[in-house]
Amino acid sequence: MNKHRINRSSPSLTPATPSDVRSRNNFKKALANRARRRCATILRNVTDSTSAGDTPAGASAYDDDLALALRLANAADAISRDRFRSLDLAVSTKPDRTPVTDADQAVERAIRAAIAVARPDDGIFGEEYGTEGSSIRQWIIDPIDGTANYLRGVPVWGTLIALAVDGVPVVGVVSSPALGKRWWAATGSGAWLSEVGAEPRRIHVSGVGELPDASLSFQSIGQWDEAGYLDRLIALTRTVWRDRAYGDMWSYMLLAEGLVDAVAEFGVQAYDVAALIPIVEEAGGRFTSVTGETGALGGSALATNGRLHEAMLDALS
Repeated sequence: MNKHRINRSSPSLTPATPSDVRSRNNFKKALANRARRRCATILRNVTDSTSAGDTPAGASAYDDDLALALRLANAADAISRDRFRSLDLAVSTKPDRTPVTDADQAVERAIRAAIAVARPDDGIFGEEYGTEGSSIRQWIIDPIDGTANYLRGVPVWGTLIALAVDGVPVVGVVSSPALGKRWWAATGSGAWLSEVGAEPRRIHVSGVGELPDASLSFQSIGQWDEAGYLDRLIALTRTVWRDRAYGDMWSYMLLAEGLVDAVAEFGVQAYDVAALIPIVEEAGGRFTSVTGETGALGGSALATNGRLHEAMLDALS
């Protein structure tokens, strides 16, 4: 992987010098020691009973798993928040030419270590370290969704934690400490939002029923162009009331809150969407691929308030 250091005064990434490399090696040792101490704290806490208010009232077969996911999110937030906008943030380029930071890696390592203690028989699939185990229960992790935002200091990013059973996401947590928000759901428990200084509240999608009244988040023009859907996107923007590209996990959470009515994008992986699906669906929405396939974890994604779903599929066909 190509390694760089962040230059906050310029949007570009400058190649590391030998001095940078030596400094980074010292930094990585310090970071590893801090991560080990943090991980030890996580491992002590994951087996603790859920504190009051961790999971709002709601009957679900996955309440214990949801409580664990929320504790994992607490641990992830502590790491990612500490490294956010750090001048010594280490950034590398992965083989797929996407960026990864030391925070992405530290968050995923900590979550994996905690799951290994709390759910040793479960499998894990994460963006940075791949697949571990072969259980029908699999935790799916995106340690920092929105890494490009994270490394530039833009606050729209979050940790995505999901539990899938037989390939179906049944628990989802999206935690965005820079925005002061966390969203979660488990099958049968509804979708919930907590904000700093406020009690958790249940959230619902909007009741908008016509595309001319709808607010659409399309995520990225480049994605649509590469997928061969740019003409359809342009036509769609001429139909809907409002179009924006809020980006990453935030678009879907705005949908779940009833603030956006439809979200569509291409080039997604399972770890990009697994945590989002239970939240959108428990909020009353619908989640498929752009071609209408249910249960597809990757490729493309179309999420709506439900009422608009067929109209969106028709517009994109």
